[in-house]
Amino acid sequence: MLLALVYGVFLVLVAGMAAALALITGSHVSSAMLGTTVAHDRALIGLWADSNLEADELRGGTIEVRRIELQQQLAELASRAGMAHIEVVDSSGTLLFSSSVQQRNSAVANNPDFALAVSGSVAAQLTGAGEATDGGPRFAGPVIHEFLPLIEADGRTAAVVAIWRDAQPMLIQIEAARSDVLILTSVGAGVLAIVLSLIFRAANRRLRIQSRALIETTRRDPLTGMLNHGAAVAALAERLELARGAGASLSMALIDIDGFRLLNETHGHVAGDEVLSTVASLLGKLAPSGCVTGRYGPDEFIVVGPPVATEVVDHVVQQVREGLRKVTVRFGNSEALPITVSAGLASFPTAALGATDLLLAAANAVGEAKASGGDATRTSGAVSSEPAPHPTFNALQGLVIAVDTKDRYTKRHSEDVARYAVFLGRQMGLAPEQLEQLRLAGLLHDVGKVGIPDAILRKPGSLTLEEKSIVEQHVALGDLIVRDLPDIKVVRAGVRFHHERWDGAGYLDHLVGQQIPMIARILAVCDTFSAMTTTRPYRKAMSVSDALKRLGDAGGSQLDERLVASFIKAMDTAADAPRPEDETVRVRLWVPARAA
Repeated sequence: MLLALVYGVFLVLVAGMAAALALITGSHVSSAMLGTTVAHDRALIGLWADSNLEADELRGGTIEVRRIELQQQLAELASRAGMAHIEVVDSSGTLLFSSSVQQRNSAVANNPDFALAVSGSVAAQLTGAGEATDGGPRFAGPVIHEFLPLIEADGRTAAVVAIWRDAQPMLIQIEAARSDVLILTSVGAGVLAIVLSLIFRAANRRLRIQSRALIETTRRDPLTGMLNHGAAVAALAERLELARGAGASLSMALIDIDGFRLLNETHGHVAGDEVLSTVASLLGKLAPSGCVTGRYGPDEFIVVGPPVATEVVDHVVQQVREGLRKVTVRFGNSEALPITVSAGLASFPTAALGATDLLLAAANAVGEAKASGGDATRTSGAVSSEPAPHPTFNALQGLVIAVDTKDRYTKRHSEDVARYAVFLGRQMGLAPEQLEQLRLAGLLHDVGKVGIPDAILRKPGSLTLEEKSIVEQHVALGDLIVRDLPDIKVVRAGVRFHHERWDGAGYLDHLVGQQIPMIARILAVCDTFSAMTTTRPYRKAMSVSDALKRLGDAGGSQLDERLVASFIKAMDTAADAPRPEDETVRVRLWVPARAA
């Protein structure tokens, strides 16, 4: 009923608008065409009068022969210009000349437009079919009647030229314009009627969709579009009851974004929202249709697998972690930042029997994964995959474990530095005991970072001058930590001086060139290469080729040029050259014919 009412009102409005447009269009077209016609005829008559008439001839001083000649000229002009009839009348209304040789008088003096022309103004009117033209000739159709004054130099009107034209061609064009307006308006009305119908139907569907969406918004997280905390926990409880009733197992996982709080503090909540959306999008793509996914907390997501297939959740978590290694984000002037997650897995009935206990078990597993440095997965109730301490546990092993507990990246980086240092030492022909010292120094060179606050050590952005000063103290702290270990003098030099620069701009002692112990110079080369090829909280890893190029650029300023050249050449030519853990493609950089 509403649609019918709107249609009725709409059609009435369109009909009224069409009629008004037709009238207005006809009036404007008629005025424009009449004005154009009068201007054209005025120009023609002006040219004829200037070329053929004398002032005396307009005052009755024309002999019969001249009068006949002028009337013949008017007849020819009327024929050429498509005029029906022309008269030249003096200001009193007396006919002077006519395009009709037989005509002897004129009766235009009583026409108000004639009086207007006598006063010096141009006038024109449209006469209907069969109407008399003020005593002049009659026409079968409508006529345009024009009055054009002939004005002398002193401003007086010497005569008036009356012109009759067939108005039918003009009226045909006016009617065509009106018809076009009516047709276009009708077509537009039809199109609008169809569009209006479609809009009503679409609006009806939209209202139904919005009604469902309003209900769904109570279950969805506005940022990621995933199930919110309440809906996800409800889905977990529902699936748990189904699994319990069927006597099946069920697996779930909590996924926590590493360093999310520091990311928000460093780059703002907009950056945090982008990272959340990135992880949610990846999780939505990788989770199979049988899984339930949702946003569990500010930086946590939940994955609930289908009953029985407990391995699905673990597979999804591993895929998400692998997928995030290919993702890079930048905020402002920051480096390319990595996104990593820690995950905790728990299963029913192995880890817990209720939904709350299952969530608690998964949360504890997440805590273990984050405590190990993040970017890891832990399973509730599972035996740790980490190697057990050797029975002959000593202080050195304790320091390595302390580094691992503080920051998984630091341990991984230290192990890489140890591998690179031993490799470079072999290229230099060092003795086995020197290689062992290099290995120990590599493992312990960053041990002082156990005393650096997490907010600085894991900050996903550039450090302030004060924060840099704090970080620089890790070499002094590391020196203090290892100084009491037995037979550690050479290793201690590597720990203390591996951040000294060849040009003396390093820290903390600003040693220059050969003043820096050899073990520290070797560690500096390996530490720089590892730092560039390892993903850090504030920057993703470079490729080996880019890292070696930058390493070469640092030779002679930051690093010992001779050691840099040896390392670059060996990395490209040695069969046993160690590669970064995440580097899968060997990129050739070294050209033997060219010196490093």
